[in-house]
Amino acid sequence: MAGGVVMNTAGGKPYPGKLTLYVVFTCVVASTGGLIFGYDIGISGGVTSMDPFLLKFFPEVYWKKQEASKSNQYCRYDNQLLQAFTSSLYLAALIASFFASTVTRVLGRRWSMFAGGFAFLVGAGLNGAAQNIAMLIVGRTLLGVGIGFANQSVPLYMSEMAPARLRGMLGTGFNLMITTGILTAELINYGTNKIKGGHGWRFSLGLAAVPAAVITLGSLFLPDTPNSLMERGHPDASRRMLRHIRGTDDIGDEYADLVAAREVSKLVQHPWRNIVLRKYRAQLTMAVLIPFFQQLSGINVINFYAPVLFETLGFKGDASLVSSVMTGGVLVLGSLVTMLIVDRLGRRKLFLQGGAQMLVSQLAVGTLIAARFGTSGVGEMPKGYAAAVVLFICLYVAGFVWSWGALGWLVPSEIFPLEIRSAAQSINVSVNMLFTFVIAQAFLTMLCHMKFGLFYFFAGWGVVMTVFVALFLPETKNVPIEEMVLVWKGHWFWSRFVGDDDIHVQEP
Repeated sequence: MAGGVVMNTAGGKPYPGKLTLYVVFTCVVASTGGLIFGYDIGISGGVTSMDPFLLKFFPEVYWKKQEASKSNQYCRYDNQLLQAFTSSLYLAALIASFFASTVTRVLGRRWSMFAGGFAFLVGAGLNGAAQNIAMLIVGRTLLGVGIGFANQSVPLYMSEMAPARLRGMLGTGFNLMITTGILTAELINYGTNKIKGGHGWRFSLGLAAVPAAVITLGSLFLPDTPNSLMERGHPDASRRMLRHIRGTDDIGDEYADLVAAREVSKLVQHPWRNIVLRKYRAQLTMAVLIPFFQQLSGINVINFYAPVLFETLGFKGDASLVSSVMTGGVLVLGSLVTMLIVDRLGRRKLFLQGGAQMLVSQLAVGTLIAARFGTSGVGEMPKGYAAAVVLFICLYVAGFVWSWGALGWLVPSEIFPLEIRSAAQSINVSVNMLFTFVIAQAFLTMLCHMKFGLFYFFAGWGVVMTVFVALFLPETKNVPIEEMVLVWKGHWFWSRFVGDDDIHVQEP
């Protein structure tokens, strides 16, 4: 049987139906799974720059920070244990994503979201009440389990619920929630840093329970997607749900695609084994390289360590937190822009434009830092230079959010056929978490040793990833998920891996 299922159209004929309020509601609720991811990204960098937190858990870093005003600025936060606090979450998320694949496929997308939200809720409580490093790390591990489950299921859920012509707008809602979580966390950090008594960090970490409670409770009220119902052997329920979410009885074409996709899926007993087959070479490549490049863009240098980075560059106290709030605001605004234009301009144009903008900005930031701190790391950042650094970092963040930020989650969620979808999404999430872990664990050490050259390092990867998109990523806008095989068949490179027998045409 075929490896992909398409209708008798040449380029993704849109199915009948409209955007219903029910779909909007379910996608908004599901997208709150991005809040827990974004909140943690934003909160960890803030608390690791708070003196009371450092003094309690990382006194070595605290005293090095106090003595760094006249020494090497690049190395003031270089500490493996401090980096482990941030990175441990992503190692747990990597492992959890593989278990999430089975839950998502066997029980449905919403129960995977529930499991993720509940684990994150428990982890938030442990972190807020932490008395020692062990409690912090255990709490961070549970947060990672939550993120592994949520990131595996939420993008799939939203792509399957959304009409093909609006899948980009609704799918990027996940990224909007991630950036909203980052901005919210940075605003909370700014407020809790002013709490007297040195307990502000507890509020920052403990308030992660709020978005966790939202996705945990919200997932209980979400319906299963028609794709998931069909995959699990409930064709009648799948038909009813499809009719409900499309707001029309004219669902014959889309339902026929789901039925045919299910027939293919039933023949696949081992999706982890099948995903390495030649006909899935394009999807496997994207599942690995898109998240890999997303992390090698350097964005999590900004997301995780923005306050730490700004303090390293000479911003003091609240100024570093204010600067990180500014970058968080840019993330949210950029996400809103993406939602409005992604289904009009398409994925490729945003990838290419954003990649070029990121490249220029990284080069500018590296050059400005080199001019003031050189290789010694000793120097000061005048206000004019500081303003320029913040400006280019904001331009870099904007370029990222409407390219690799939003599309790094959207594109993988929409290109996998049903028979390998859960396994492929787990690979996507696990690669993302693996290299998130690597960057989080290594960044402060890399900054200490590579100095301003670190920004040139990420700029170099920007060139590689932009060229990759230009050559190997076809346009996927407005193409129904079950017809995506035609995209690969029509591509100059990937067509050699897709045979005619891999395309099964369903007659209307």
